[in-house]
Amino acid sequence: MPMADKKLSIQDVSFSYGDDKQALRNVSLEINPNELFVIFGPSHSGKTTLLRLLNRLSDLLQQAQIQGNILFNGKDIFAPNTDVTELRRQICMVFATPTPLPGTIYDNMSYGLRMAGIRDWGLIDGRIETALRQAALWDEVKDRLETSAFALSGGQKQRLCIARSLALEPEVILLDNPTSGLDPISTSTVELSLFELKQKYTIIMVPHSVQQAARIADNAAFMLNGEVIEVGENADLFVNPTDKRTEDYVTGRFG
Repeated sequence: MPMADKKLSIQDVSFSYGDDKQALRNVSLEINPNELFVIFGPSHSGKTTLLRLLNRLSDLLQQAQIQGNILFNGKDIFAPNTDVTELRRQICMVFATPTPLPGTIYDNMSYGLRMAGIRDWGLIDGRIETALRQAALWDEVKDRLETSAFALSGGQKQRLCIARSLALEPEVILLDNPTSGLDPISTSTVELSLFELKQKYTIIMVPHSVQQAARIADNAAFMLNGEVIEVGENADLFVNPTDKRTEDYVTGRFG
């Protein structure tokens, strides 16, 4: 696929939280449109840091330093004229811990749309239903949209957070370990929804485990100590890795 057709191009990116804490070292990755790309590895390997760079949550860190380039649809996300608010609408992030807002399910779903300046309540209602359906949650909540979001189960809260992002019609969804606190049934429901979502969106996910990574990834990258060790298609990377460190990790010898 030509470079211009890549959804995200991460080019020789290094990142540090300060002079003595380097989190990423010369990371390069190419993310295709409409794929589920998984970034996996042990704790403190740089996975979440990389996700946060992709929609510039790193801007919130005062002493952070970045080198290299990240291109989104061919444009540098760190260019001076980048509208960061719009970038975060186009590249949205869902965190490991579900974070419903105070208020009803409907309030949660409409908040971002209202903040984006949408005042057409018919359009808002349509976006809400579409997003909840995409997140496989509509049938479970359609009759109680005016009840508290905090009354939802853990799996429902996580799907609500995914739906809340989808209502803004992003291009890329970043998922940071979204099933870490969920039971197996809720995890399976979220994973099934991801297969549907990638038909419309590009998804980049830090998984809960190697087993989850192998189940869901189209392509994957193994990270260790802030570096990308190996990148490949699912069938190759998890069955026949070329790097001994990748093999040791996926077979459970460490991590």
